[in-house]
Amino acid sequence: MDNYQPVIGLEIHIELKTSSKMFCQCSASYFGKPANTQVCPVCLGMPGALPVANKKAIEWTILIGKALNCQINSFSKFDRKHYFYPDLPKGYQISQYDEPIASHGWVEIAYKDQAKNALTKKIFRIRRVHLEEDTGKLIHSKNGTLIDFNRSGVPLVEIVTEPDFDNSDDVKRFLEELQVIIRYLGVSDADMEKGTMRMEPNISLRYQISKIKNQKLPNYKVEVKNINSFRFVKQAIDYEIKRQIEILKEGKTPLQETRGFDEKKGITYSQRIKEKASDYRYFPEPDIPPLVFTKKYLDSIKVPELPWQKVERYVSLLGIRYEEAFILTRDKNLADYFEKINTKFKTQIANLNLKIQNPSQLIANYIVNKKISSQLPPDEFINKLIENLRPKEVDKNLLEEVINKVLKENQKAVLDYKKGKVNAIMFLVGQVMREMKGKVEAKIVKEEIEKKINKK
Repeated sequence: MDNYQPVIGLEIHIELKTSSKMFCQCSASYFGKPANTQVCPVCLGMPGALPVANKKAIEWTILIGKALNCQINSFSKFDRKHYFYPDLPKGYQISQYDEPIASHGWVEIAYKDQAKNALTKKIFRIRRVHLEEDTGKLIHSKNGTLIDFNRSGVPLVEIVTEPDFDNSDDVKRFLEELQVIIRYLGVSDADMEKGTMRMEPNISLRYQISKIKNQKLPNYKVEVKNINSFRFVKQAIDYEIKRQIEILKEGKTPLQETRGFDEKKGITYSQRIKEKASDYRYFPEPDIPPLVFTKKYLDSIKVPELPWQKVERYVSLLGIRYEEAFILTRDKNLADYFEKINTKFKTQIANLNLKIQNPSQLIANYIVNKKISSQLPPDEFINKLIENLRPKEVDKNLLEEVINKVLKENQKAVLDYKKGKVNAIMFLVGQVMREMKGKVEAKIVKEEIEKKINKK
């Protein structure tokens, strides 16, 4: 990358699925509703309408902050963020500026590095988690632009990271992990197709004169707005890195601006010059009292077992391989389904006197490899699994015929096995299993093949 190091920070917006909006009693369930039917004087910014903060939204923001290992601030307040845009009826957005609900957190991501065949862990810092109201939605058409204010005032949590990312792969992994965490908490569907999770990467480049990381940040940054797909975030970042390198090579500095992402062309495009904090003329929201949280109240908000904690428990206590543990925990419903089956199955195999070395790994394999849905009743799943474990009646004549055929057609594998390449026999076992359509145990096939080869 010609000694240019990407410097990437993220702003992620999560819509909370509370019953009502952030500062009024209108329904927050706006998706698919006729335009401008879920509105009132408060969310339309009518003169004299006074906001009242949604207690559940505040509680859920604290919950998110705790799940992201943040410091929860005992004092917080709302501020007015001024800017003029058609989807903002008041001419300002009620947000949080210098006293957010949560700050100074971190998230660890873990993944299997295929090149090193080892588990890699990285920590990315969270700068702040704050609460605000969503804006209306602009609907563009050939005849002009219309505004739907149904979304205006829906509780919106903004999660801001430190600029700790230097590649798009880590960004994608982080966002995927964050989505799973949010869904585990039950505070949002984090559905990107419906816009309840939106991502905005801030991208810049710094020149590295040595392998030692230079901590000085570049004097510009480019923000790509409102991306609603992990794949598109990766594409936008990769495109921006290439675009900015070309500008820097010419001795110029990329313009500090806000850009959009064209999904069809896979490119970013300029929208407007990026504002600074001073441009928003922040000041404390005079109509909403500051938030003061007691220790007792904060302690009462409990974080459930999170996906990474489940992975650790499955690996250390249940003896499941990391790969299967990771897949099982991506969906809380699937993880709950696995645990329900795991408990029931252990009881049943004890009653049936079935000897299985690691029942938990067996169940995990079956769910992952067979792509079992959590909609399948647990008892039905267990019956299928037990049936699969029962010794199969083998047609010995057919098995001998198939083994003879496979050995004849795969003389090289037979010779390799005789020369000491023990893995060659597993190829032969696989060929026989395929011919027998799984109606025989692999252990029996292996034993019969060994007998045949050793006789020759």
